[in-house]
Amino acid sequence: MQRLKSSGPFWFILSCFAFASMWVMIRFAARHLHSFEIVFFRNFIGLLFLVPMMLGTPGLIRRDRMKVHLGRATSGFIATMGTFYAVANAPLATTLAINYTAPLFGTLGAVLVLGERIRARRIAALAVGFVGMLLVLRPGQLPLTAGIVAGIVSAVSTGYSIVAMRSLVGVDDARAVAAWTFILTTIPSLAVALFVWQTPPPAVWPLLAGIGAAAAIGQLTLTRAFSLAEASAVLPLDFVRFGLITAAGILLFGETYDALTLAGGALILSSTIYLAWREAQLKKAG
Repeated sequence: MQRLKSSGPFWFILSCFAFASMWVMIRFAARHLHSFEIVFFRNFIGLLFLVPMMLGTPGLIRRDRMKVHLGRATSGFIATMGTFYAVANAPLATTLAINYTAPLFGTLGAVLVLGERIRARRIAALAVGFVGMLLVLRPGQLPLTAGIVAGIVSAVSTGYSIVAMRSLVGVDDARAVAAWTFILTTIPSLAVALFVWQTPPPAVWPLLAGIGAAAAIGQLTLTRAFSLAEASAVLPLDFVRFGLITAAGILLFGETYDALTLAGGALILSSTIYLAWREAQLKKAG
């Protein structure tokens, strides 16, 4: 068991279950509260869950890399707002398929902004991923709802957030990376939530607590996975999350998905897996 706990795939699969559970609870809670208010409770309650860990680990929270943490927290804040709104207002599998384009946007941004060079195979993988996104969105055939737009905004922001997180876990303690995310986003999310505030009904409080706990567990296990293994080794396991969330949409919320949506999601995830694998190969060659 100890050997299993030291493997990246073990922690990544735990993160899949945590995030899938969180999405289900968000959808139920959104029947009573605005998604932006749910984001605040996610951050606040998640932070409370992490306080004992921070207090019990002196020196864990360091301010010498605040600028990097702040950059990641900013993109993470935008991504979380967009994701929660999309989960509350768009089909779950469609939202997840769009979310899978985050590494594609990250790679494209590295080329356009940082001048990073990519060769034919990575260009082909990007093209396949964006074809998958077109299959999911089908511009002109399916309505471009506010929930879908929020999902796209979230994917773009997540692209930067993932890159920043992977650069952080190579230097900082994975627990500190997760903790800083909650520390830096709780107050801004409260400021936004005040515009749509409603006192949560008693029946919703267990859902909010569950969302906060799942978010904390998901962040901790995800950063732990990336600190123990290369992305190319664990990203293929994200099909677990795709399966869980698709099944939840069908069984719990009566959603229906056509073959094009599911095929598009598979294409997107496959292209991100290839990009991660190719990046790992280039690092080894370099």
